[in-house]
Amino acid sequence: MTEKTTGNNFVEAEVRADIAAHTYKNDRVLTRFPPEPNGYLHIGHAKSICLNFGLGEKYHGATNLRFDDTNPTKEDMEYVESIMNDVKWLGFQWKEPVHYASDYFPQLYEFACRLIRMGLAYVDDQTGQEIHDTRGDLKTPGTDSPWRNRTAEENLKLFADMKAGVYPDGSKVLRAKIDMASPNLVMRDPVLYRIVHASHQRTGGTWCIYPMYDFAHPLSDAIEGITHSICTLEFEERRPLYNWCLQAFDGPEKPRQIEFARLNVTTMITSKRKLKRMVDEGVVAGWDDPRMPTISGIRRRGYTPESIRRFCDLIGVAKSDSTVDVALLEYCIREDLKSRVPRVMAVLDPVKVVLTNYPEGKTETVTLENNPENPEAGVRTVPFTRNLYIEKEDFMENPVKKFFRLSPGREVRLKGAYIIRCDEVVKNEDGSLREIRCTCDMASRSGTPGSDRKVKGTLHWVSEETAVDMTVRLYDYLIPPDDQDDGRDFMEKINSHSLTVMEAKGEPEILRYHRGDRFQFLRKGYFIMDEDSRDGHPVFNRIVGLRDTWAKMQKKQES
Repeated sequence: MTEKTTGNNFVEAEVRADIAAHTYKNDRVLTRFPPEPNGYLHIGHAKSICLNFGLGEKYHGATNLRFDDTNPTKEDMEYVESIMNDVKWLGFQWKEPVHYASDYFPQLYEFACRLIRMGLAYVDDQTGQEIHDTRGDLKTPGTDSPWRNRTAEENLKLFADMKAGVYPDGSKVLRAKIDMASPNLVMRDPVLYRIVHASHQRTGGTWCIYPMYDFAHPLSDAIEGITHSICTLEFEERRPLYNWCLQAFDGPEKPRQIEFARLNVTTMITSKRKLKRMVDEGVVAGWDDPRMPTISGIRRRGYTPESIRRFCDLIGVAKSDSTVDVALLEYCIREDLKSRVPRVMAVLDPVKVVLTNYPEGKTETVTLENNPENPEAGVRTVPFTRNLYIEKEDFMENPVKKFFRLSPGREVRLKGAYIIRCDEVVKNEDGSLREIRCTCDMASRSGTPGSDRKVKGTLHWVSEETAVDMTVRLYDYLIPPDDQDDGRDFMEKINSHSLTVMEAKGEPEILRYHRGDRFQFLRKGYFIMDEDSRDGHPVFNRIVGLRDTWAKMQKKQES
């Protein structure tokens, strides 16, 4: 059973009210998650998944997974498979079987014919541009189509001919006959069917007319017996059309639509159209690029399903749109990983340190905790030798104030080992740092008598002789956290330095782990071993750094 991700929110209150009023037989609850298979799911979809499946679980109901595959020109089975993987990865299971709107094409066609016979739909010969131009606006009513008063018989014949492939794309549409003066522009005779001569991923060339989402959505819900059709807020103005389309359905129970605010996160793009453009134009390596806010990308970045569900739980369900700081998402993954992943030493930007008074050829082992917050994680031994690597940023030849790391004449402790003092700096011909020569205080080994001498800095390190060569990918945000709508195309705002690749050194313990394993690299952040790793040369993605902006914000608010 997954963690519950629905609290006392207004959507849940409406579900409880329906149960109390016995709105549906046996007080049943059946929700649905209805993605369009025209791209990979993103972080915003995770909120919808958690809400729909969480409600189904909490109220002893179920949730259908239904692909609204009504646009064959943009859909692909690759997207279908990725969506199913994402739902499973988040820890949810749909009620079998998987549903598709295309399963209902024959029924949807008959529903459309029923509306025609009821005098509620007609075939329009206007072009898409003409329909748009005669729609009117909030101050001006629309203009009736010259074809609006065709007889039911004529409309049924024309609609049948559309289905038979008699007419080319764009030449005719089926429109609802509602009210061209409605204050809700959605209700001004919306298009229900259009002609598309394209092969469908599941039905092939059987159909050349396809229902619009606004028509297929409510009637597919009705066919499946959905009780609560939970949508994002942009569908609120379409709710009257949702209910209007249900006139074609004569079943005893009809679904009801409830809207909630979509999830927006700073630095993250939640538009499939924009995400696809980044993939198509090569800005990222694919839909699962760890910089992408897709669930596939977030998963490859190293986030856990538990952290995503926790994030969705914390942000809650609201009635108005807002933007959540990405710091909260980062907080959730740190909280999830801090006590359950091992900590190892890795030097991402190495510089060599030579301990001039340490015997050549000597190797000691130092014992380090695998996770200080989880004693059951045990300990490991790490080799210590004369030649080591430390981070370049941990050395400063001319230190600034409050720099407590290594500099000429200054001492630091090497984690779990000895105190060392910098005696000499060796440089290359171009003036760049080559190596640091230090003296080791042989009486200062951690955990031995007399080793309690204090110094201000403690550094992580890796022995040169046993260092593991590895590649580390450091990710930054694709979009700045303080992004403003300044009229520029979003592609102009993309951070061209969102990926830094470093050739790093790690302690030998790293070779015991496998692709998909997560770690904390001491002082550097949380990482996951990527699928690109090969034997003897692991590749790591940084999930998140150690700085916890969200926790600091919380403490500031509480003080």
